[in-house]
Amino acid sequence: MKKKMMFKRTLLVMGVFLFATFSGFSMAEKNVEIKIKTSAVCGMCKDRIEQGLAFEKGIKDVSLDVETKIATVKYNPAKTTPDEIRKAISKLGYDADEVLADKKAYEKLPACCKKDAPEHK
Repeated sequence: MKKKMMFKRTLLVMGVFLFATFSGFSMAEKNVEIKIKTSAVCGMCKDRIEQGLAFEKGIKDVSLDVETKIATVKYNPAKTTPDEIRKAISKLGYDADEVLADKKAYEKLPACCKKDAPEHK
C-alpha cells in the first residue's frame, strides 16, 4: 500500500514538473520587430522617443534613425500591439505612421522638435 502511494506521489510530482517545464517553453517571450515612420527631426526627438517608449509595457528595445525618421521597435506581442506603440509615440507628440501626434503633446515639444518649424521646411 505504501509503495502504491509513493508511486502516485512520484508520478504527481513528475507530472507537475513536466507541465511547468513545457508550459514555460510554450510561453517563452518571442520578440517581434516593427518599423514606424515618425515625424522626429533632431537628436532631442530621438532621445524623447527612445526614452519615452522604454517604459511602455512589452517594449524591449527602441532605436530611432533621425535621418530616415524611422523608429525600429522590438516588442513582445503578448504584451503590446503595433497600434498601442503608435499611440504611445503619438502621446509623446510625434506622428507614427498614419497616427497623428497628440495635439497637446505636440504643443509642449521644444521648437526644434516641431515638424512645422521653419528650419525643417
